[in-house]
Amino acid sequence: MKTKHQLYLIAFFAITSLLSGCKEPKKEDPQPSKKPLEVKTTFDSTNFTSNALTQTKVINQLILLTDEAKKARKEGVEIKSSDLKTLFNNGNPSLANVITDYYKQLLELAGGYFDEIAKASGKLYTPSNEITGEGGVYGTGSSAYLFDENGLEIEQMIEKGQFGAVLYKHLVDLSKEEITLAKVDQMLAIYGAHPIFANSGSSKIVFNQRDKGLANYAARRDKNDGLGLYSQIKNQFLKLQAAVKDGSEYNEEKNASIEEIKLLIEKVNFATVVNYCFAVKATMSKTEATTNEKAAALHAYGECVGFVHGWRNLQMGAKKIKDSEIDEILELLNASPGKIPTSYLFITSPFTELPKLDQIINKIKTLYGFSDSEIEGFKSNWVSIQGR
Repeated sequence: MKTKHQLYLIAFFAITSLLSGCKEPKKEDPQPSKKPLEVKTTFDSTNFTSNALTQTKVINQLILLTDEAKKARKEGVEIKSSDLKTLFNNGNPSLANVITDYYKQLLELAGGYFDEIAKASGKLYTPSNEITGEGGVYGTGSSAYLFDENGLEIEQMIEKGQFGAVLYKHLVDLSKEEITLAKVDQMLAIYGAHPIFANSGSSKIVFNQRDKGLANYAARRDKNDGLGLYSQIKNQFLKLQAAVKDGSEYNEEKNASIEEIKLLIEKVNFATVVNYCFAVKATMSKTEATTNEKAAALHAYGECVGFVHGWRNLQMGAKKIKDSEIDEILELLNASPGKIPTSYLFITSPFTELPKLDQIINKIKTLYGFSDSEIEGFKSNWVSIQGR
């Protein structure tokens, strides 16, 4: 039998043992925080030329194809559909290798854009509500353009349509692969920019360094104040290169930059649609527009259709705008997919047709959250105005 003293000792040791088991756990040393991403002010171009050979070739091939189509802007000059198809299919990869299946059919199938532009070449055209002939050249000198019998400038469907269906699509395809420094160079090249970021596509810049394709139009929409779309895209490419250089720790920054680049380029495309809508309105709101002014307005209208239509049927998640919204815009442009366009109406019946352009501008403004001042700025070609 335990004594009272022994019971006290047992209780004492039990309490001591219990208290010793409730000691605060030893604090772990705090993990060192991730260093902020250090973004350079210039793009490292060490291997750009060799890394981007394929993308540079794709853009230059589109330029060659467009130049062939432009030959038919002159009265009496005929071009061949077979020559256009050869240029389209030349190279490895060719334009035909990287284009969306949807737009490839629009270009190549019998009665497609290559056949239509060849059919219209060598002839003359005057917009009329009475559809006759096969189209032809309308306007003179630098204001001469080639239209089909419905008033649609097929050259713009061939060139500007491929800005979305080839150039942007290829950038999206690259963005889905493992992003290495070489891939960053390739994305920059297919966007149309060079590591110097010239912010100009004019002949004042050496050809290999000037902005082409979508980058050229980004420059036109940028006031060169460091805040515009071109500048924002440049900053995201600098951030993307820095994130890839610094490794997987910066995957979040890398992925965010890729998504922002895609959205900003899409904004450039549709800001340019706004620009051309304003151009059509400015000309066709005149009491008496000259023939050459009407030809230039119908040309600007054709740019709108090409820039919009090329984004149709891009893969899910590649763009913000929905195909249903693209179709709404094309319907307002009298150029709904699968239907015969009535493009001429913007010249023959401007009073009833021009309000549709305001609807397009407002749709684009709402979709991308453009401010009033941004929309106003999109009226201008800042490269031309600033002589860059």
